[in-house]
Amino acid sequence: MKKRYWIALVLLFLVGLDWYIRAPDSHSRELTRAIETQGSEALKAYPYQFRVLKVVGDTAYLSTPRNTEVPAFKALGVLFPELNTKDPNNPAFISAQQRLGAVQSEARAIVLAQPGIKDVRWELDREWLASHYIEVPGRN
Repeated sequence: MKKRYWIALVLLFLVGLDWYIRAPDSHSRELTRAIETQGSEALKAYPYQFRVLKVVGDTAYLSTPRNTEVPAFKALGVLFPELNTKDPNNPAFISAQQRLGAVQSEARAIVLAQPGIKDVRWELDREWLASHYIEVPGRN
């Protein structure tokens, strides 16, 4: 009986430690909540939810599903499966790119408007990409 108790205690400790290591700090959660509550209907309804990953000094790091390593067409293909991402001149594809840019800019502006934040940097959302089977450069 004692052995099961200790095993359960160790497992609970490990789960708590994992949460502590992975969970964003309270400031990051507060800024993410600002995006969720202050965003337009377009931002709130967007299939990718931008979130603040961390805050270092006066700089907030926002998640993004695209950057120069992972082009927008890969993320857009997941966000909008009906979209033809093979034709960059397709009006629907161009519109989807513009929509992504607009909601991303809005999320950035909301975070920049919060007290104590002077800069926003984008950080590739590797977990989201990997969970949607998009190859993430720089990871083995």
